[in-house]
Amino acid sequence: MVLKWPLLTQQWLDLAFVHWAVDPGDVAGLLPDGTVPDTLDGVSYVGLVAFRMHRVGWLGSPGVPYLGTFPETNVRLYSVDAHGRRGVVFRSMDASRLVPVLMGRAGFRLPYVWSRMAVRTDGDLVSYTSSRRWPGSRGAYSRVVLRKGERLVEPTRLEHFLTARWGMHNAFLGDVGFLPNHHPRWPLHRAELITCEENLVAAAGIPAPLGEPVSVLYSPGVPVRLGRPARPGGIPTP
Repeated sequence: MVLKWPLLTQQWLDLAFVHWAVDPGDVAGLLPDGTVPDTLDGVSYVGLVAFRMHRVGWLGSPGVPYLGTFPETNVRLYSVDAHGRRGVVFRSMDASRLVPVLMGRAGFRLPYVWSRMAVRTDGDLVSYTSSRRWPGSRGAYSRVVLRKGERLVEPTRLEHFLTARWGMHNAFLGDVGFLPNHHPRWPLHRAELITCEENLVAAAGIPAPLGEPVSVLYSPGVPVRLGRPARPGGIPTP
C-alpha cells in the first residue's frame, strides 16, 4: 500500500522490539470497540517498543529537527477489525517533547505522555531509559539495554507477525478508526536483552505476570509515511 498524500512523514530509528505472549482473553477488554486481539496460533502479544522519532513533518513538509525529533517508548497490543485490517493498539506512548505529546493527545486522542527519556549507543549496546512526568502514572519507568546481533535474512512467522504492521486502530469520532502507514521492509537484527527493568506494561493495564520475553529484536530504522484516518469501510490492510 503506497500513500501518495501522507498526513505525516517521519523516521523511526534505533528500535528495540521486546515482546511477551499474552492470552487473548486477558487483553480483549483493552482494545477499542470494533477490534479483537490479533493472534498467531491462538496467542496474542504485548510489545514494548523503544526508539528515536526523527524529523516529523506534516503534509509533505520538511521534518522538524527539534520538536519533531525525540525518544519514544510504546506499549502496544495487536488488533484486527471486522474488515480484516491488522494493526496495533497503543496502550501508552511515552515521549520526551511536550508539544508533540499535547498534539497527539488532542489531535488523534492517542495515549501520549510526557517523560524524561534518552537513547544511547555504545558499540553494539543500545540503552533506552524513560521516567514518566505527566499525565497518568507519574514515575512509571523503563530501562532497556540490548546488544545488537546478526542481521536477519528472513524473519520467522512470529517476527513477521510482530513487526509487519501497517496501521493502528484508535477511537475516532465515536467509532474505531484505522491510521495506515507505509515504510520499507524492516531491516531486523536478533538482539540479546541485557537489562529490562520497567513497569510501563503494568501501568498500561496489562495483566501480570508475563514471564520472559519471547522475542527481542533490533532495527536501525526506516522512513515512514502515515496516511489519513480511515473509517471502518476503508481500504483493508494487506
